[in-house]
Amino acid sequence: MLRVRAFQGLRPADHLAHRVACVPYDVVDAAEAAALAGDNPHSLLHVDRAEIDLPPGTNPYSDAVYARAVENFRTMQTDGTLRRESAPCVYLYRQTMGSHVQTGLAAVCHIGDYEQDLIKKHEKTRTDKENDRTRLVGDLSANTGPIFLTYRDRPGIDARIQSIQSSDPLVRFTAPDGIEHEVWRVEDGGPLLEEFTGSVPCAYVADGHHRTASAARVGRERRAANPNHTGDEEYNWFLCVLFPASQLKILPYNRVVHDLNGHSPESFLGEVRARFEVRENAAATPDRPGELSMFFQGHWWGLTARVNPAADPVARLDVSILQDQLLAPVLGIEDPRTSHRIEFIGGIRGTGELKDRVHQGRAAVAFSMFPTTVGQLMEIADAGLIMPPKSTWFEPKLRSGLFIHTF
Repeated sequence: MLRVRAFQGLRPADHLAHRVACVPYDVVDAAEAAALAGDNPHSLLHVDRAEIDLPPGTNPYSDAVYARAVENFRTMQTDGTLRRESAPCVYLYRQTMGSHVQTGLAAVCHIGDYEQDLIKKHEKTRTDKENDRTRLVGDLSANTGPIFLTYRDRPGIDARIQSIQSSDPLVRFTAPDGIEHEVWRVEDGGPLLEEFTGSVPCAYVADGHHRTASAARVGRERRAANPNHTGDEEYNWFLCVLFPASQLKILPYNRVVHDLNGHSPESFLGEVRARFEVRENAAATPDRPGELSMFFQGHWWGLTARVNPAADPVARLDVSILQDQLLAPVLGIEDPRTSHRIEFIGGIRGTGELKDRVHQGRAAVAFSMFPTTVGQLMEIADAGLIMPPKSTWFEPKLRSGLFIHTF
């Protein structure tokens, strides 16, 4: 069974929670992070993206950035912005985005379960990003941003969570993006944690592969450096929020390509027609798997894929079909992880963003995708396979800073 336990971490003073909580470090660039932090000295972005407190153009991987992160993190503890819990506990974390509601268990999981694939992954990590988070986590001796995990629903857990949510939350605020965040504290985890550890055999990384890999690396480094290692040390555990799969909302991860790889509009369309069933004046958003919408020459085209039912679950993904049948052979995007000719646009920004980029000449063609499902994610992870990059966009994103695990 999955190991999950309570922890005695840091959390913001109640009246500052809304000012400390911030978006994940990797959904904004330095300029966006600086704008979000603004004149708010309490934002955890001053720790997670400490380059915002250094001169513009500072290398985000420089020693000065990590040193400033450590300094800022220490200051937030000494000035009372972040306070140590009096005893180990877990939390319920509920997010409300319009009519969508999801509630997860915030606790710590064991790096050994990640190494043994009881915490299953479906994406590769980039070395530079993993190195960055490994350095930050190690220098801070803390997990500041939780990893977004999911598990197959368990009615007993649902009942426990529902009962706890009948009381008033410890923290409630609505962020500038309109998403409501609520937190309940459960000392020692109680029956909820017992129910969880007795019934959940494994979990899946939904969002946060770099954070998970980095936490595991730091744990291994500390283990190697400790001749008296037992496996119970705090560095063996990392911060997670675990959500039942049925509550998750995956938005599409759309694509724009800057140029046609030397094709004329006519020859490009000819290549598309040779690979897909094509119809003009389609909807901007596809309504089922196996269908794509392409914005090109001023309007939307519907593309229906020719899917091999015997293909493996990765090859059957819409993002794989687009990559294998069009992006690579026609547009020359051989490796979307490294190509500078393709950009990925989270579905939260809508299809209007795709149209605008083409109209403005910032892209030659755009593709609106049908969202990957949680079932597909789990099937691929269970098979030990890897999804193409940017296959899923989970929304709402977890806020960092509402609870912090230290070691």
